[in-house]
This record gives sequence, C-alpha cells and structure tokens, in this order.
Amino acid sequence: MNKIDAVFEGGGVKGIALVGAVSVIEEHGFQFENVAGTSAGAIVACLIAAGYTAGDLKNIIQRLDYRKFQDKGWLDKLPGLGAALSLGFEKGIYEGKFFESWLQDLLDRAPRGRVKKFKDLIMDEYKNDPRFRYKLQVIAADITRGKMLILPRDIVDYGILPDELDVVLAVRMSMSIPFFYEPVILKDTTGTTCYIVDGGILSNFPVWLMDDGTDNPPWPTFGFKLVGPTDGKPKIINGPITMFAALFETMMEAHDAYHLAEAQFARTIPIPTLGVGTTEFNLSREKSRRLFESGVGAARKFLQGWDFEQYKKKYRQKRA
Repeated sequence: MNKIDAVFEGGGVKGIALVGAVSVIEEHGFQFENVAGTSAGAIVACLIAAGYTAGDLKNIIQRLDYRKFQDKGWLDKLPGLGAALSLGFEKGIYEGKFFESWLQDLLDRAPRGRVKKFKDLIMDEYKNDPRFRYKLQVIAADITRGKMLILPRDIVDYGILPDELDVVLAVRMSMSIPFFYEPVILKDTTGTTCYIVDGGILSNFPVWLMDDGTDNPPWPTFGFKLVGPTDGKPKIINGPITMFAALFETMMEAHDAYHLAEAQFARTIPIPTLGVGTTEFNLSREKSRRLFESGVGAARKFLQGWDFEQYKKKYRQKRA
C-alpha cells in the first residue's frame, strides 16, 4: 500500500464530505500514516488514527443524529433568556458533553485497541521526533493568550505531559465553535485561566503541519479541503445563534480561501459542500448522502491528475 499523511479541514457537519473523499483514497490503496485536522477535520483524523476505515466512518455518520450535539444545560433550557444567560455565564450555548461521550465510546471500541490518551497513538518509528511522535495532531486556539495550539505537543503550556493528554479533550478543544459550544477552560503554568476554542479561527486547514522540510519526502501529504459555494448566497440571520453561526462560518470559509499557495493546492482535494452550513445539525439524510458523494467525486477527480514524482520535481526540488 502507498503511504500518505493527511490533513483535514474543519467545517462542522460538512465534515461528512471528508468521509466520502477518504473512501476513495482507501479504494486506491493508500494507507494513512500521520493525520491531522481542525474541528470536524480533527474528528475524522482522530477516528482514522484509531483504526477506523472509511466504511466504518460511513456507518457511523449514517447512524448519527447530529441534533444530539446541541446538548443544552439547565441555563439554556430556561425560556426566553436561556441562550443569553448561557453565553454570559458559560461562554457558550451548548455543553459539548454528548460529543465527548460519543467520541470516547468510539475510541473505547477502536479497531486498533482502546484509545484514551495520546500515548496510545505513539508512532514507534518516530517516537523521538516531537513533530511526528503521535499519529494524530489537532489544532485549537487559546484566545486568552492569542495563540494557536498544536496538540498534543503544546499542552505542556498547561502543565500536562503530551503523552497524558486525553484524546477526546484535545478534539473537544478543536471543535469548540465560539459562542456555539462552551470553551474548554485550562490553567497554564503561570496560573492564568485560559479559554480554548475551535482551531479554525486561526488555522482551519493546516496542510503545512506534516512537512519535513526536505526536497524528497518519502510519501505525500494530501489535504482535504471543504469548499463552499461561490454564488454569494446570503446567510439567513434571525437571532443571536444564527448570527454567531454566520460569523464563525464566514471566518472559517474565508481563511486561506483565496491565498492557498499553488504548491499547497496541488496536493489538496477541494470538496464542494453544496451550500450546507457548518452548524446545520438538522441535516436531512438526502443532504448527508449528497455531501458524502461530493467527497467521492472530488477525490476521484484529484487522483486522476495526481503524480507524486511530478509534484516533488515541481514544488519540492527546485533547489536541486
């Protein structure tokens, strides 16, 4: 099998399209080595790192009721001002507890054996290289310190050893859409209380993360990028929740959308998301199916023109 590293962009429920693309990559005999992602991309990367196949992931998303991710606490359930009170006191509308239990249940039953902490995802051949020690890396954002976090390596800033970081907690940080989900709160080594949210606000598509800086990498990195519609269709805003969703979605879609370097784009699978919203948790089965098929079609088109040797000659060996 041909090895690849993979980086998955975030995009909420649009991440269904990522699974469709993964299915084609697997069909063509590629094997995932190191994987990384942001937000929904971190979820897909996490499950791949734990040994789940594209077929497994397809079954998971077909059974999943995405509305359960909108788990309200007691403040949210108060009529009238519930959402506003939750934002004021808890800094987010939804708890994220269902997500944590859902993901941990999947990791408890992972094909490669139970995954709890990042020490369960150590790559033996790279265990002495902090850049590639772990099969999984995810991006989060510490908005208190104004810093992007590459997890698990940066968790040392909070007095936690990377090996000992819970995988679910790292992914929970990465998918904590501001205002929509309560942020993860940690104290750093100085005792400062830090609010950690979705990494998409700083790097929603960290395709650079796996680069080793050499002219002749042993295998390629594929980027899986979610591409929104370009028809300028306005977002419907009829309250604070839809306003925050529109704000965050605009931020994620605009990030690198027009400035992706040619060398990065050449190894990227651009996947149309068919106008589906990041927080469209009431997604119909038909829309879900179409998203999956969009990923399938995008990956097939990409592979038709992919040539690793030509890629290296054009973009990695110019100095030779």
